[in-house]
Order: sequence, then C-alpha cells, then structure tokens
Amino acid sequence: MSRPEPAELLALTRRLKEYAADATGLAIAPGLSCGAPSGSAGRAAGARVAELRAQGLPPGLLSAAQLSGLALLGAVAVRQGRWGAAAAGLYWLQPYLALGGPGSPLRPADLGRATAARPVRSLGTALRTAVAAAGQDRGEGRDTAAAAAAYRADLAGGAGRFLEPRRPDCPWCGSGRLAVRVRVPDLLQGKPGRFTLERCDGCGHVFQNPRLTPEGLEFYYRDFYEGRGGEGAGRVFGRLGSAYRGRAEMLLPYADPASWLDVGTGHGHFCNAARAVWPRTRFDGLDMGDGVLEAERRGWVETGFRGQFPEFAEKLAGQYEVVSMYHYLEHTRDPLAELDAAATVLAPGGFLAVELPDPQSRMAGLLGPAWLPWFQPQHQHLMPAANLREALADRGFTVLAEEHGPAHQGNDFFGAVALTAARLGPDPDRPWGPPATTRARIRAGAVRAAAVPCFAAAAVLDALRTAAARHTDGGNAYRMLARKDTR
Repeated sequence: MSRPEPAELLALTRRLKEYAADATGLAIAPGLSCGAPSGSAGRAAGARVAELRAQGLPPGLLSAAQLSGLALLGAVAVRQGRWGAAAAGLYWLQPYLALGGPGSPLRPADLGRATAARPVRSLGTALRTAVAAAGQDRGEGRDTAAAAAAYRADLAGGAGRFLEPRRPDCPWCGSGRLAVRVRVPDLLQGKPGRFTLERCDGCGHVFQNPRLTPEGLEFYYRDFYEGRGGEGAGRVFGRLGSAYRGRAEMLLPYADPASWLDVGTGHGHFCNAARAVWPRTRFDGLDMGDGVLEAERRGWVETGFRGQFPEFAEKLAGQYEVVSMYHYLEHTRDPLAELDAAATVLAPGGFLAVELPDPQSRMAGLLGPAWLPWFQPQHQHLMPAANLREALADRGFTVLAEEHGPAHQGNDFFGAVALTAARLGPDPDRPWGPPATTRARIRAGAVRAAAVPCFAAAAVLDALRTAAARHTDGGNAYRMLARKDTR
C-alpha cells in the first residue's frame, strides 16, 4: 500500500478531529509518514495549495497575508533602525527558536537550512502558491458550467419572483406600525436580489418584508450549507466547541435527560459535542438538509429526521425530555408554529432550549447593514427576548433561565469585514454571477489582500467585545431555557 500524499493525510486528520469535539489541536504520532511532494517548483506549489485546502484554509488569502506581512516587515526593517532590524531578525530566527530545542520531538531534519533561507523561501512560496491557487480557481470555475446554467435558468424570470407580496402588519403582534430597519443585498453569497427587514414599533419584532417564497428559500440556501459552500460551513460549525458546551451546560441545574431532539441540527456538530456533558443522553436531530442524514451515518445523532419540524410534531408527540433550537427560529417562516411543534413534541415537564440573535444588540446599530446576524436573506425573523418569553408563556412554558453575555458570538467585527470584502470583491467564479474576467479576478485578489490587516484588527476588537459582553451580560445573542408545565 502506497503512503498517502500530504494533502490526503491532512484532510483525513481534519476529518477525524471533527469527531473529537474537545480534543487537543496537536498530537504527535511517532513513525507516521506520508509521501513528500516531488517534481518541479510548480508541482510543489500545487501540492502546497492542496495541503492548505485539505486543512480548510484559503490558499489565495493566506498567500496575500504572507506577502503583506513580508512587505510590512521589510518596511519596518528599513525605517525603524535597530528596532526594525531586531524585529526582522526575530522573524528570521523564529523557526529555530520555536522548534530547535534539545530533544524536541518537533525538530525537522532540515531546520538549520530552512531557518537560514526563510525570507527567500517564504517570498518564493507565497508567490508560487498565489499563482497556483489562481490557476486552480480558474480550473474549478470551468467545472461549474452546469451549475451556472442551472442558476441562469432560475434567474431568467428575475430575482423578484422569489419574494411574496409585502405584508402591512407585524406577524408577531399584528400592529401596522412598521418601519424599515435595514435594506441589504445578499452579502453572504452575492446572489442577485435586495432584501428589507422591517421593525414593528409595537413589539420590536424584526422580520423580512416581503419575505422569501419557499422557492426563494431553496434558491438562496443552495450551495451555502451543502454543495459548493458545504465545506466552509462545516468548518465554521466544527469550531464552535465552547459555544456547544455552554448550551449543553445550561441544563445542568435542572435535569438529567434521557432523550434530546436538536431541531435545525445541520450536520449534528452540537449533538456530537454535547455528549461530553450528557454521555447517557440519546441525541436525535432534525433538519431540512441532507446533513442530518450524514450526522446519523457518522453516529453524531441516533436518528436523523429530514423535513419541516411542524410536519413531525404529531409523529413525535410527547417523546422528548429536551428540545433545542439553537439559531434555528430566525430561519423559519413561522416561528410561532415552530414553538407549537416543540410544545407538542415535549413530554410534560420537558425542557425547551432556544438561542437567537438579539435584534436589540448595540452592534446592530453600530454596524448597520454589515452586522452579521441580520444574515440576509436567510434570517426571516429576529425577536427580542421579551417577545419570546411572552410566546413561551402563552404555550404553557415557564422560563427558568435566560443568558445574554454567555450566548454572545464573537464575530461582529470579523463578520463586518468579511461581508464588506465579499461585497467589494465577490468571488469571480460563483456560478450565479456573470462569467469570470481577468479584471474581476484582479479586483477580488486586491480586496482580499487589503482585507488581511482589517481581519487582524477585527479579531482583536471581537476579543475585546466578547470579554465586555460576558462581563456586562450583554451581546449579540441570547439563550432561554423553559420548562413545559405539567398541568
């Protein structure tokens, strides 16, 4: 049996790590090896691109970041005298300082040569990787011809046909006092269309108006969680281990459930992680996409139900001690019907756990259309916590706990940069867009390169914002745990 290529081994490692939700990020396996890349520099660069993608990393963006960093380091070394030279020297020696300790199990055989040649090798690798990534992107673009034809057919009648007529009243309280909260295009994928979120002045409910038709939902969800965007979505969900644990631990003071249904489970990442908190609980999952069936095949859920939750309500009536809806209700066409279904599926005394974006977050006003939780066109409804409490009480639930700070998702600034970059430099190979041109590729590359320092700054700001949100018990989301009354 031949040894695997490096990219194959990296892809397998990343896939296996998904099954260990809270495992270490680094493990050393003595004697494990793979085939080394061989051939020309071009083939080596192609192998490097494959390895980065196998790790779930964007080769083009990383190359741009590396080139930007080298340019900044060179400028500092020239302009800042001794301090600049010291910074450049530390960069030069960093591999040896990190890996060159006596007896280090991570010390590569060619560490000395690699350290000595680091600046030249880094520059050459970044340039070759950027060229190879661009070439592979063009090749993949040619492979999307069938998908592009299907999208052109869907858009032949215009994107307006995916919207229902605008409604004059609030779907939550019936008030006619509505005001536009935000108008945005599809910043997530760059698909055609423009969407409006309106806010009810009576109850504060925010909803998409006009809302998407079922056909429109299928069109805008396509290639996001599965298909073309499935790997990226899976990568994001696979990195939310601490959030999953926090959700699972919220129930610790109240119950020891034997059965749990996670609605909107996706590929079952929460259920896989929650077993560390509830090892004796049976986790089932429900979702509209095929990912729930994959979750069942992986063993991350015992049973996967594919379809609309209200359609399963009578079949599953009274069967679960816990039903969870984590960032699910905002995606639904009728959240009140979803709460009715949860009340039906839960046994008396059972628990409903809900997590939602908070439309009253301060960041919603600060970032405007670039606030990620608006998430247009997927999010149909964003309800204040007071509205959810009232709706739960109307359905025979008693709210036991409510969390705001711990539910905060630290992505406000990073998400704003990502949405803005996608708007300014959209993916030239997206099958729903116009044919890719050299100018579009150059623009996308330039925007990605310029966004690198913005992403770095955003990560720092998000870390500070997360600390502040948890300290003040406020953020961009909230969790609620309620018990179904036994009477």
